[in-house]
Amino acid sequence: MAVSSRQGFKEYCFRLLGAPVVEINVDDDQVEDRIDEAVEHYQNYHYDGIEKVYLKHQMRASEILLTSNNAQDFALGEIITGQTSGATAKVTKDHRTSNNNDLYVQKVVGNFTSGEIIVGADSSTSGTLQGITLREYDLRYIELPDHIFGVTQVISFGQASSSKNIFDLQYQLRLNDLYDLTATSLIYYKTVMNHLALLDHELNGHNNFRFNRRQGRIFLDINWDVDVILGDYIVLETYAALDPNTWSKVWDDPWLKHYAAALIKRQWGTNLKKFGGIALPGGVQLDGQSMYDEANTEIRELDEIIQNKSAPLEFIMG
Repeated sequence: MAVSSRQGFKEYCFRLLGAPVVEINVDDDQVEDRIDEAVEHYQNYHYDGIEKVYLKHQMRASEILLTSNNAQDFALGEIITGQTSGATAKVTKDHRTSNNNDLYVQKVVGNFTSGEIIVGADSSTSGTLQGITLREYDLRYIELPDHIFGVTQVISFGQASSSKNIFDLQYQLRLNDLYDLTATSLIYYKTVMNHLALLDHELNGHNNFRFNRRQGRIFLDINWDVDVILGDYIVLETYAALDPNTWSKVWDDPWLKHYAAALIKRQWGTNLKKFGGIALPGGVQLDGQSMYDEANTEIRELDEIIQNKSAPLEFIMG
């Protein structure tokens, strides 16, 4: 019978270890911890544990929330200053929303203080700042969800490779030279495309980025004042962990079931080792060390399956 839930997965592991014929001497919290470890190991190293995902993200200005309803009275592009903190920011063109308490700014310098009065340099408009939320433009990084394990590419900000730009070389080449694929050789097209890609790489480069999974942030090494247009989107090519609570078939993976059972078995052996040498009624002695060693052997064999016998990964973790 297929396993499709965490509870069913736990019960399967117990049956694999001998329950209900044998009592499994492992606390429920220990079982939950071992299942979490198995799932995390599966997501980190098993080729079925991750998927390629394209994420879009909008480049947003920072948001100032005013206590008054006069955000639209500030002039576009003017510099606002906090009278208490001395912090400054520039009112951006994206500040006009349906909520007139929201003022959108960029190039924030300093730390605004909640409750202080902010004043516009050009319009002389003032307002009381209730709070400020820094966004991508001023943070200089993008927050990513915890299930993102790796980032392999940031799609270009510009339009150089877009076929929607009629002034693009690739667009003109497709328009003029490939109007009839049945009568046109692809050799010339392929040669020119390689040449254009080389020119683009050498002259324009590619968007550099830094990502650390434990931080959950991707830092873009770009010229933010030139390369970023507020309101535009970027696309990230990422690898995300499969959540078994969303994709229930993960619980039915044979490797994961046996790996979790082996971890629980090792925990069982660890528990029993504490009572090694103690004779039970009838002269029976608990042999936790043998169970512990046997579980370690099973774990090593299952790890070897991932390392040497699984399908090749397109993206390597760890």
